[in-house]
Amino acid sequence: MKKLFTLTSIASAIAALALISGCQTTGGSQSVVAQKEALLAQSGFKVITVTTPQQQQAVNGLTQGRVSAVKYNGKLYYVYPTATKDKIYVGKQKHFNAYKQNLTAQQGQQQMAGQSLEPTLETAGPHNVEIQQFGGFGPMGVNAMGDW
Repeated sequence: MKKLFTLTSIASAIAALALISGCQTTGGSQSVVAQKEALLAQSGFKVITVTTPQQQQAVNGLTQGRVSAVKYNGKLYYVYPTATKDKIYVGKQKHFNAYKQNLTAQQGQQQMAGQSLEPTLETAGPHNVEIQQFGGFGPMGVNAMGDW
């Protein structure tokens, strides 16, 4: 009887630890998304609101949690959908390069602090990404984004 009680206690403790770990992971991934969006804004990406069904369809085709390279009117853009997919971050090559540098620097700081990192490095770019055609949005160039 004592062995059964001990075994049950151990199983309960393991289940509780698993539950606590699961809760921490959810909060951590939300934190990673918030950090990515802050880095995108800091790197010069502009936020565009998704307003039409055609735009929503285009955004739904993007990979969640990752910057995707897209072609729009023959020009290369980098696009990141928000978690709610009601807005997107849009940048050009120089913005994406700045984002990668900022992301790498932030990950280096977190590693030096001994924090565990989720794999967050982006792989979009002209040499290692499948570029999608992206439609439904108005001009994404200088006129729509201000002095860009």
